[in-house]
Amino acid sequence: MGDMPEANLLVVEDDPNILELLSASLRFAGFEVKAVGDGATALDAAAKARPDLVVLDVMLPDLDGFEVIKQLRQDRGRVPVVFLTARDATDDKIRGLTLGGDDYVTKPFSLEELTARIRAVLRRTSGETGSPKLTFADLELDEETHEVRRAGNLVQLSPTEFKLLRYLMLNPNRVLSKAQILDHVWNYDFRGDDNIVESYISYLRRKVDNVSPRLIQTLRGVGYVLRKPTS
Repeated sequence: MGDMPEANLLVVEDDPNILELLSASLRFAGFEVKAVGDGATALDAAAKARPDLVVLDVMLPDLDGFEVIKQLRQDRGRVPVVFLTARDATDDKIRGLTLGGDDYVTKPFSLEELTARIRAVLRRTSGETGSPKLTFADLELDEETHEVRRAGNLVQLSPTEFKLLRYLMLNPNRVLSKAQILDHVWNYDFRGDDNIVESYISYLRRKVDNVSPRLIQTLRGVGYVLRKPTS
């Protein structure tokens, strides 16, 4: 547990169940998380904790998210904000983005998608240049163009295969259970047979892991891990 967190997040959400789920999932993904349930507490926490990014619900019991971001912009300048809300009306999105929001995620949402979009905003706002690529060994995945290359060769993947490979590459050297993969690739409310995970791992191996070294490894009874062979 000595690893440095990927970034410090402030999560603002008035539903305690969603707040707990979000906080646990983002901590598991490698972030440091401060969780609060209302706008006034969020502003106080932002002043004290100075987060790298704020995940901000629009519908709050006191100040709404739009008022919170106005005050954040006055007090904290350009702290990145990802709006999280059940509202999906175009005028709400335009208002949120006009006020300085960096992304807008509507409920219900995939935890894996939210994590990827948080990382994309952090990359964008930190001034990194170039395409947002994930790399592991000689494997490359470009999140903007949806291109995947192994040893420089372009590999054609279906959308689901791409999501599965991205999840593995976001968690290198971490053993992922079938349940975790189902939650993040097929969404956390998926009720299907977990044999679908085995099938798609097999598809991926045929497409991106048909050369040495073999990177997608199986731990029997535990799950799957993307890592270099030890020998």
